[in-house]
Amino acid sequence: MRVLVTRDQNLARQIEQLHDAGVNKIFQEKLSGKNADRPQLKAMLDYIRDDDEVVVLSLDRLGRNSYDLTDIIETIRHRGAQLNVLNLPSFASIEDPNLRNLITTIIVELYKYIAQEERETIKL
Repeated sequence: MRVLVTRDQNLARQIEQLHDAGVNKIFQEKLSGKNADRPQLKAMLDYIRDDDEVVVLSLDRLGRNSYDLTDIIETIRHRGAQLNVLNLPSFASIEDPNLRNLITTIIVELYKYIAQEERETIKL
């Protein structure tokens, strides 16, 4: 099953993109991604189970704080689900799972850093 967390920015466009990606359960959040204490995020994390796929348009849909993103991503993995970030490259064609996980982790860490920097810039 594919699930998603999104906030209400251009919601119709986001929902259309998610339906195109095969998402069948969408969790909509109206609160800012700077706070990890969001009801729909918690509902999604409680809902997902082994072999689910969590789909987000970009990492900042999950959160903007690097520490929160790390916790959220670890929770998704711990629950046995996969994270698919649509604006990141897909490494599904890499057959070696260790190499695929390494490359994915590096890219995600880079994007987490960028999201954190954007958040810090917004605070100024």
